[in-house]
Amino acid sequence: MKHKLHLDRTYLLAQLKKMLRIRHFEEKCAELYAQEKIRGFLHLYIGEEAIAVGVMSTLCAKDNIVATYREHGHALARGLSMKSILAEMYGRTNGCSRGRGGSMHLFDKSQHFYGGNAIVGGGLPLAVGLAMANKKQEQQALTVCFFGEGAVAEGEFHEAMNLAVLWQLPVLFICENNRYAMGTALALSESETNIAKKASSYGMTAVQVDGMNVVDVEAASSKAVDQIRETNKPYFLECQSYRFRGHSSFDGQLYRDKAEVKLWQEQGPVIRLITWLKDNNRLEDKEISSIEAEIKDEIQAAITFAEQGEWEPISDLTKDVYSPAVSSTNTSQGEQS
Repeated sequence: MKHKLHLDRTYLLAQLKKMLRIRHFEEKCAELYAQEKIRGFLHLYIGEEAIAVGVMSTLCAKDNIVATYREHGHALARGLSMKSILAEMYGRTNGCSRGRGGSMHLFDKSQHFYGGNAIVGGGLPLAVGLAMANKKQEQQALTVCFFGEGAVAEGEFHEAMNLAVLWQLPVLFICENNRYAMGTALALSESETNIAKKASSYGMTAVQVDGMNVVDVEAASSKAVDQIRETNKPYFLECQSYRFRGHSSFDGQLYRDKAEVKLWQEQGPVIRLITWLKDNNRLEDKEISSIEAEIKDEIQAAITFAEQGEWEPISDLTKDVYSPAVSSTNTSQGEQS
């Protein structure tokens, strides 16, 4: 079934709420990280919300998702509960990965959300494998793989593009081009800065889209998804975006000018949709306040859920990590047989 693009007021308000959920959730996560309630690494998606919301809106429940370590927004937009996500970030057993993955490894099989991945470009070969499995099993599902433009410098990128086209796999590649990877401007690391052009050289349809406009992203993703379902061939979207925060919580952001960040913030996905709705008399301030109040309550409920979660007992630390020890008796019997 083809995805139908909606532009009515009710639908756009729902899209705005999805982006605001991601924005406010991550802003609270930054506070919790400063309080050391969330430990390890924390990579925020603030500024890129339109990509996750726009793409996820075009998918079916059976489609597979592979994300990056900046995946809180993807997880929320996909349908993972905020409670299970935050509990995971707290390292508690009621988290979506039982507290073992943390911020970078959210996972939920029931949502076909096959994780964030701490390795740059690491999700690309996984996505190709999932797409191949769907094809061999003749399942009417596609795989979506999110990755940053920094992954383009990795060998996995080129291998994944080549194999996806060579084997004609139903996979949608989403490059979230935020221009700086970890901290290096794209023009300083790539001789060809048009990422879609690189992908098209492998023989697949590849286009660029304004990643700061949720409507544009959804329209482009809708076209891509429809084509993949009809042809079972890969498709590539380069979503041009900008992260408002540093690469991680330890990033001093010395590689970019503050005026540049401010300029991008003024044309961010949330403010752009709010401005459009207001300019067309489709949104009032009291409605935004109501949405934000609802989100605030949801976040507080998630915090309570996470803080009430249990730590994994020490006795379980090696569970699912090492194989059980084989006794010498069993070994000798195996050798004799």
